[in-house]
Amino acid sequence: MGRTWPVGVRPRVLRGWEPPPTVYGRGHRGVDLAAPPGTPVRAVAAGRVSFAGRVAGKGVVAVELAGTGDPPLRTTYEPVRVSVTKGDRVGAGTVLGTVEPTGSHCAADPCLHWGLLSGDTYLDPLALLPPWLLHRGPSRLLPVLDLPVPE
Repeated sequence: MGRTWPVGVRPRVLRGWEPPPTVYGRGHRGVDLAAPPGTPVRAVAAGRVSFAGRVAGKGVVAVELAGTGDPPLRTTYEPVRVSVTKGDRVGAGTVLGTVEPTGSHCAADPCLHWGLLSGDTYLDPLALLPPWLLHRGPSRLLPVLDLPVPE
């Protein structure tokens, strides 16, 4: 099953997931990824758009992920200038919209808030990404010794 970051190649995580101690307790129910306004927001995995609209003045998209059980896992993205509609089928990497210039709760840097739910339970959305995507470092070329140089 294909997976991708919702913004960029490997965005900076401005704030990680902090599960609340109780249903209504303090915490952070997702992760904030550095993303300037206008950045394309992509579906992390294949699924169906279950919500695309405004909530409390912010653009929000929710995608139910295919093949993840009943109820299916659901990813959320905000603030987004939405370009999909409820019911649309999307693949990993499909553009859902762009980061809105207003509505971000990140004070210092603009961001995308990315969430993951199973029913009404919030989970760490970074758990959706395979380790190679989370920890991929830069490519490095090593010297090759004792080989003839082509002319």
